[in-house]
Amino acid sequence: MAQFTDQMGLPLQLNDCPQRIVSLVPSQTELLLDLGLNDTVVGITRYCLHPKPKIQGKAIIGGTKTPDLALIRKLQPDLILGNKEENRREDIEALRAEFPVWMSDINSLADATAMVREIGRLVCKETSADWLAERIEERFETLAGELASRPLRKKAAYLIWRKPWMVAGGGTFIDAMLSQAGLDNVFAGQPRYPECAEETLKASLPELILLPSEPFPFKEGHLAEIQALCPDAQVLLVNGELFSWYGTRLLRTPAYLRSLVTSASVQP
Repeated sequence: MAQFTDQMGLPLQLNDCPQRIVSLVPSQTELLLDLGLNDTVVGITRYCLHPKPKIQGKAIIGGTKTPDLALIRKLQPDLILGNKEENRREDIEALRAEFPVWMSDINSLADATAMVREIGRLVCKETSADWLAERIEERFETLAGELASRPLRKKAAYLIWRKPWMVAGGGTFIDAMLSQAGLDNVFAGQPRYPECAEETLKASLPELILLPSEPFPFKEGHLAEIQALCPDAQVLLVNGELFSWYGTRLLRTPAYLRSLVTSASVQP
């Protein structure tokens, strides 16, 4: 019997390598399938979209915040993977009473690579997971070296919702990715994901405003709306997955951030 501690400091025991895994987190679903556990992952959420060829035929157990607990029980998992921010405490506590549950808590790049390594241990894919974590770290280190030569950092705002406007504040994984891109989050002093009045957005004087593809699906039509609020700022649509997914998608994030900050419209 193996003993583990999740990223919320809670213990769990596994008798053997899991054979029936339910994932309540899209980033972690992608990681599991990229580790070759296609036959082992039996349940995923409706937001688990990647890798597309491998999610076909999986049982959909609801949303990250609206899981079908009865269906999960029918699947009889021997491991459930969740996340502190993405899943509701009451659902996790109900599941933990019946099944082994491992929870991630991701607020930084270090948290993310630690999660990759620990899930590798949980599912008996330690060598592959360590390799993935090392490649992620190497690519971010290379990016950091490149950005170190840039003396100026742009002040940025990252919107996550419309009606009401909401932004990514400090202590979030998005805030960590903004920093990795050499950007200073103008709302870093705000907790998590605060609502943001139009006057507050204007007063923050962002030089760059990022409109992601998720959780709110910002489109071309929203650019003019934001530009009218902050006429002196550059406003860009960005891939939200590459700012907020913290599994194997992080292999792609450094190249995406490099492209973002080196493009003609974003250069300091």
